[in-house]
Amino acid sequence: MAIARFMKVSLEQFEKDVLRLKGEFNREWYDDIILPKRATKGSAGYDFYCPYDITIKAGQMVSIPLGIRVKMEEGYVLNIYPRSSMGFKYQMMLANTTGIIDSDYFEADNEGHIISVIVNRGDKDIILKKGDRFVQGIFLAYYLAEEEDEFARRTGGYGSSGK
Repeated sequence: MAIARFMKVSLEQFEKDVLRLKGEFNREWYDDIILPKRATKGSAGYDFYCPYDITIKAGQMVSIPLGIRVKMEEGYVLNIYPRSSMGFKYQMMLANTTGIIDSDYFEADNEGHIISVIVNRGDKDIILKKGDRFVQGIFLAYYLAEEEDEFARRTGGYGSSGK
């Protein structure tokens, strides 16, 4: 049962975020974006691919715009985690430990652009090449408690729903 669909953000959004976070842009990075996919039929996680070469030095934190957004049904969330091998080999982790992509993030002002913030906790550099799998996303159903029905409209990314 499919509950979601991955797609690219617009070229303009990707360029804006890459320039802001990396300081340089190459149109080829956008053209070559690979949509997330599962490695095997039994895989729960959808592998995300690095859009360009990057080195994350020991102790460094970097933000990597993935060029990806996801449209999913209400009642589901996409959790983002480092791929197991990246944690074991390099002590790589996400700055927020688990990325939470809500269903209404798709409608955010940044087009729901998924950006992974990676921390290298190890003592050697992490070298990611364009096309390397480094994080994975798993869709989960969630349940609600009784609550009032008044909600704010999501406008941004990290921490925007609490403003």
